[in-house]
Amino acid sequence: MDAKLEVVVIPVSDVDRGKRFYEDLGWRMDIDLAVSESVRVVQFTPPGSPCSIHIGEGITSAAPGSAKNMYLVVEDIEGYRAELADRGVDVSESYHRENGEVVSGRDPDRTSYGTYASFSDPDGNTWLVQEITERLPGRV
Repeated sequence: MDAKLEVVVIPVSDVDRGKRFYEDLGWRMDIDLAVSESVRVVQFTPPGSPCSIHIGEGITSAAPGSAKNMYLVVEDIEGYRAELADRGVDVSESYHRENGEVVSGRDPDRTSYGTYASFSDPDGNTWLVQEITERLPGRV
């Protein structure tokens, strides 16, 4: 039986500030639902993603900023970096690894799964952007 990852909860300290940040990323806001006076759920979906995120109030006991290294996968990391920068996001330069060391810039061979960039939301939840130009077998 299939079990599909649907939603990841991202802990934030200020729901409206988080909402503005993820809206500014260009992610689709699916819902903003006040379930009660102490529970509010805001759902966003990145363009092209089958998985969404929830930010809100009363939906997790995790500390704001404690979500680390969530992956966003793109085919063109430099194009996506430029889009993030145009949207006002403080995104890192691209980087890759050579002989176990982090090296600035895109992987020179554009090896799939080999190049990264990163950014954080206002609470410090971190996102890794990974360039995948060709999927490994079984991952299509």
